[in-house]
Amino acid sequence: MMQSGGHAYLLDNQQPEAGRRFDAFTTLFDPTTFRHMERLGVGSGWRCWEVGAGGTSVVSWLARKVGPTGRVLATDIDTSWQSGAPRTPVEVRRHDVGVDEPPAESFDLVHARLVLVHVPDRERALKSMIRSLRPGGRLLVEDADPALQPLLSPDEHGPEQQLANRLRHGFRALLAERGADLSYGRKLPRLLREAGLRQVEADAYFPLTSPACTALETATVEQIRTRLVEGGIATDEDIDRHLANVAEGSMDLATAPLISAWGRKP
Repeated sequence: MMQSGGHAYLLDNQQPEAGRRFDAFTTLFDPTTFRHMERLGVGSGWRCWEVGAGGTSVVSWLARKVGPTGRVLATDIDTSWQSGAPRTPVEVRRHDVGVDEPPAESFDLVHARLVLVHVPDRERALKSMIRSLRPGGRLLVEDADPALQPLLSPDEHGPEQQLANRLRHGFRALLAERGADLSYGRKLPRLLREAGLRQVEADAYFPLTSPACTALETATVEQIRTRLVEGGIATDEDIDRHLANVAEGSMDLATAPLISAWGRKP
């Protein structure tokens, strides 16, 4: 689900907090992802490429859908989180979608979630994914658009919410410094059309408050704590206070909208 390109990724999947982030993404976004895949008709015998797979939830769902006659290729720059994926019909392969050549085979579905926004050469990555589709194959790209909704606490009614939003602004500044496109999600429909896909559609899912949002925030802040302090964005005391506020469970914490866009290769 998360993949970097040619420079250090702020949210390194090798850090221990990554697993908690994957769990939160699973809870927050799997229902949306699976709804779209169902609509696209994923079924027995399909050949699927899961790009920047991260955790195993989407790969396992695809494996059940395509069955023993299908195929699921799960790729990422760090495949260590795929140890729990089904052995068949899944193949796990190390691959950087923004740098490496696409797989030689062709696919009925290519899917990436929360990947391209972080890839420095997004244009190359998108072309690589489309090139791997068979004629009539479907591309489903799901990415965040933090610039559409930049707040962690949209209801900023007190000092706890103000601190939360200050830290969220700092986090997104760190992402932008590393090449993340914080308005990428909204561009997806146009980019898919310009790439020649047909029947392009898109929608957005915006969790406004959820226990998974709270878990995601805690894991994220703990993972980037040192960067926030070193960047002068917050002190250790600020971060301790924010994590305590989050743990109390009295704040409504949101995520950036997840924009899903899909289309068919002629």
